[in-house]
Order: sequence, then C-alpha cells, then structure tokens
Amino acid sequence: MSIVGAVHANLVFGRRVRVLACRLANMLPEGAKVLDVGCGDGTLDSLILRSRPDLSINGIDILVRPQTHIPVVPFDGSTIPYPDGAFDVVMFVDVLHHTEDPMVLLREAKRVARRAIVLKDHTKEGTLAGPTLRFMDWVGNSHHGVVLPYNYWTQSQWRRAMSDLGLVATTWSSNVGLYSWPATHLFDRALHFVAKLTTDHHDLSAA
Repeated sequence: MSIVGAVHANLVFGRRVRVLACRLANMLPEGAKVLDVGCGDGTLDSLILRSRPDLSINGIDILVRPQTHIPVVPFDGSTIPYPDGAFDVVMFVDVLHHTEDPMVLLREAKRVARRAIVLKDHTKEGTLAGPTLRFMDWVGNSHHGVVLPYNYWTQSQWRRAMSDLGLVATTWSSNVGLYSWPATHLFDRALHFVAKLTTDHHDLSAA
C-alpha cells in the first residue's frame, strides 16, 4: 500500500465506515433482504449487521476480493445479475460517481429492488466542490486501482434523475458528518448525502 493509502486507511476509513454504518442501518426496513452493489470486501455491511442482525446482505462487485465479510458474486458493472424484485433494498455507497452513466445502474436497481434504493454519494455543490471531490476520490481510491471518471452530479441532476425514473426521495440528508474537526469544514460541507428512494408509495411510513 502507498503512503497515501496508508494515511487514508488510518485517519479516514475507520471513521467513515462507522458513521455510514450507523446512518445506513437506520434507513433499512426491518427484516430487509439487501443487495450492496460495489460492496468491496463488505466491511461496511458487516458493521451494519452488528446493529441490525434482522437484515440479510449480499454483495456484487466487478472484482471479487479473495476474502469478504459477506457473500459476494461478480458482475459486469452494468447489469445486476438477479431477477426482478429479488431484493427488498438495493444499496449503493459511493459507487455511482465511478460510472460513466449512473442512470444505467439506477434503472437496474429499480428493477431488482422491491421496496427501496438506499444511496450514499456526492453532490457537486459549493466553492471548489469539483476539485475537492476529485482530491478525496483520488486519495481514497487510486491505490486500489479503482476507475475514477469523477462523474459528480449536482443536487438538481440527482433530483431530475429520480423524477425520470419515478423514484421518490423519502429521506435525503446532506448532514452526513464523515470527517472530524477541522477536516469537516473542508471535506463534509454539502458534498455528501444519504438518501432512501422508493417506488412504493405505501412504504413511505418506513422511510
């Protein structure tokens, strides 16, 4: 691992996964069957399961790692290899901005998810948002060999995509708090969000 990768792992990764595990666990319906798209080694999922043993979580990834914390199967990066309605929830955590066209996987998620799509990603909002996001992406992912197209959307682009797909945002929060002080002032801001999207209007009470 490079020096940059080691610093990121020691100072950022641990807090990030703990914060996200707490946030996402609270957004998942009781007893849900969850598919994590682009799950990596499933570290985040294992933390979610500690507080939510009622859930079941499976993963898919382009490259399946030798050791994973959850069951993971390979996929081609565009087609989710499961039938319609196979899962209650499809989850993307900092995955869609690594694709050339996020709509491809969002359509697939809508097809596969019976109840909701849970999403953590970025919004390109505010002063120097683009360069800041590119820097964070490079530090966190370049040492893993992850493709970095830097495809960040503004909040209005996310909202338009949801509308085009018939998705309803029952939860949307830009107050994620991934970084401790003083880094939070530079790297949190409104650059991150978590959201729960549903096509089932009867499920709004579970948001």
